[in-house]
Amino acid sequence: MEQLEREILGILSEDCRIGTEKIATMLGQTPAEVEQAIRDLEKRGAIVKYTAISNLDEEEDECVQALIEVKVTPQSGSGFDGIAEEIAQHGEVKNLYLMSGAYDFAVIVESNSVKAVSRFISECISTFDCVLSTATHFILKKYKIEGALTAKKKSGRLSVQA
Repeated sequence: MEQLEREILGILSEDCRIGTEKIATMLGQTPAEVEQAIRDLEKRGAIVKYTAISNLDEEEDECVQALIEVKVTPQSGSGFDGIAEEIAQHGEVKNLYLMSGAYDFAVIVESNSVKAVSRFISECISTFDCVLSTATHFILKKYKIEGALTAKKKSGRLSVQA
């Protein structure tokens, strides 16, 4: 990856709303060079999606998120990839990672209730023949998302205890 592409990715990772004109000015390039570099990054899959990071703790609607660790037996011929493709097809799955350690996959799911997440685990994840075990962790509060702090700083004096 070229230095220009790295710099563009860094800028877009911080704020994907920055236009090519501003990026060009920041990097001392022409807008056409920046646009071409972005198109190349998109075409190669280095840029997968442009998105906003939302702090769901601030939303009025109920939203439950959980991290599900899944231990599996790799499938003959497709290994972990085939299993991952099947799990990823479900709308509840927001993120899916192959991991090292005691569990093979980390699956981040989102639904409207704890019961819906539980049902997803029992009716979807656990029904795969290759799944050996799962461990579910419900996300209670997010302090930092994708490098951005979510909590607003409290104003006023700090509590001092003796």
